[in-house]
Amino acid sequence: MFSLAQFGVLSALATALTSVLSALLLLALTRQLWSLRWSLTRDKESSLPLPKGSMGWPLVGETFHWLFQGSNFHISRRQRHGNVFKTHLLGKPVIRVTGAENVRKILLGEHSLVCTQWPQSTRIILGPNTLINSIGDLHKRKRKILAKVFSRGALESYLPRLQDVIKSEIAKWCSEPGAIDVYSAAKALTFRIAVRVLLGLQLEEERVVYLARIFEQLMNNLFSLPIDAPLSGLRKGIKAREILHANMKKIIEEKMERQQVEQEYQDFFDYMLSSAKEHGQQLSIQELKETAVELIFAAHSTTASASTSLVLQLLRHPAVVERARAELEAEDIICETQSSPSTNEGDAAITETTCLLSGVCHHCSDEDGFPRSWFHVPYLSLDKLSQLHYMDCVVKEVLRYLPPVSGGYRTALQTFELDGYQIPKGWSVMYSIRDTHETAAVFQSPELFDPDRFGLDRDESRASRFSYVPFGGGVRRCIGKELAQIILKTLAVELIGTCKWTLATENFPKMQTVPIVHPVNGLHVRFSCRHPL
Repeated sequence: MFSLAQFGVLSALATALTSVLSALLLLALTRQLWSLRWSLTRDKESSLPLPKGSMGWPLVGETFHWLFQGSNFHISRRQRHGNVFKTHLLGKPVIRVTGAENVRKILLGEHSLVCTQWPQSTRIILGPNTLINSIGDLHKRKRKILAKVFSRGALESYLPRLQDVIKSEIAKWCSEPGAIDVYSAAKALTFRIAVRVLLGLQLEEERVVYLARIFEQLMNNLFSLPIDAPLSGLRKGIKAREILHANMKKIIEEKMERQQVEQEYQDFFDYMLSSAKEHGQQLSIQELKETAVELIFAAHSTTASASTSLVLQLLRHPAVVERARAELEAEDIICETQSSPSTNEGDAAITETTCLLSGVCHHCSDEDGFPRSWFHVPYLSLDKLSQLHYMDCVVKEVLRYLPPVSGGYRTALQTFELDGYQIPKGWSVMYSIRDTHETAAVFQSPELFDPDRFGLDRDESRASRFSYVPFGGGVRRCIGKELAQIILKTLAVELIGTCKWTLATENFPKMQTVPIVHPVNGLHVRFSCRHPL
């Protein structure tokens, strides 16, 4: 016989068990109803089924799985469901697409099959006047205006100042007695390029650091749940945007007043205002503020990611570094002093250099106290950069192997077919750049880092145009593609020509792919000035 106390305990356990089972059944039921809710949105006029996949849990879908699992999220589901599968991310039903032919259909179907669709939080934070939020004729007009910002003439004018910023940042890296986190340093570098080279702002270092921190807050909340509430990611992102806009307003007003005055250096604002005038349009201060923040967004995080990936691959593949350095020497781009740069004031005269392109070389330290390499890279031109064929292959392979952005978002304007499935009108579509690069049949041993695959004798990407899409394609192809490649090539030239580096950790870091490719816990590297053997 049970005592009264024992009976009470059993009764409490039974009640608790019943509650747990009820809760589990309720959760299972709500998940089924959530899945049914999206199944009912299929286009009844199409006989094709929806893609396979899971819609996750009510409201949040599979967002947390995606954030925590990174690239494994898409890999596991692609292996389970194929190149086209459905999921639910950031408050929207999404169909994830991989494969050159599928990607081609989406990128060439802009304005007919699909239109651009970034996550709602991204659209709200960046603002309605940005290029990524524009569609149809408005997108075409904005792209025409921005084309002058990235024209060859504009890029040529940016290059000397761009090289100065890169030289200065690399000198800081080499001056550090310990290791630096390359990803953090690359973000600081690309932010300075955006602010000083593109926007033409000459700000005190303290102000640059402050704005970089505010911009980092915007970036950290760009891909968040679209819930505008106190302490929410969306609210933090909007606050950061408003601070950036407030800092740019006065600068833009001064620029607009000085439009009639001939200037020695033209920046993004100058080219954009000039281009708008040529096309018979007038830009408001709000449009310029939003476009400026969008420009920093485009030039900052993705280029910092690619720069970090570049350093990572140079660390992993010393033979690639030696071959690239041999190309620089063959093109007379690296100059070396014939004797040790002296720290003795009486011997400060610079000896004749072996570089015919530059009449001077640097001392061991500059006026700011940063160390100088024995080797120096003179100012480059676009023509000189274009002659570095192997360096071009290295940059292309970095972007294939570790594309900064995993893919692009679109919304279906009409129901269409991919791989035997229907893509219903109104659903979001995300084409995968990374997965397409990894699975494309045109690439021999795609798991290997091999710059020679882009050499003139192989150029594997020629066989299938949409197997290599680090910058997207079609009318939405990244408008800053050439600038990004110039930044990466210039960084590679300066690093390989003037520096040495060693990994400061026992193992190479794992790479996180959401929302932008970056090393987990950073990439810690010791940099130093390169000396003759």
